[in-house]
Amino acid sequence: MARFLREPVSVRNAASVIVVATLVVVVAGGVAIRILDHHEYTSIWMGMWWALQTVTTVGYGDVTPTSTAGRIVGALVMLEGIAFLAIVTAAITSTFVTHAKREQQSRKQAANKVTEAPIDAERVESLLLQLTRR
Repeated sequence: MARFLREPVSVRNAASVIVVATLVVVVAGGVAIRILDHHEYTSIWMGMWWALQTVTTVGYGDVTPTSTAGRIVGALVMLEGIAFLAIVTAAITSTFVTHAKREQQSRKQAANKVTEAPIDAERVESLLLQLTRR
């Protein structure tokens, strides 16, 4: 995450943050649900399957927490999945908007340089003389 904040945001960096954060939440959520609701989740893999469904907001419903602690873990995993997706989407959008603004500013600066070029008086006079001779 620190690298993501230091480097310029790109779609590739954002995607890597999404993948890593999702894996962390799935593993942590799967372990937590297995420990806190071990009657419903008989293996760590069942807990991870549930966490993956929950963090991606698919929620097949084949396994659901039955204990209060399990439901709290479920609520946290759901909120993290939704919030993280929204934050990353906003960051990517902001990056595209910033890039477009920079590009637009550089175009304006280039146009201003063309119109602000110094006038060479001698050159103008010679061109006028050529035009009047015709």
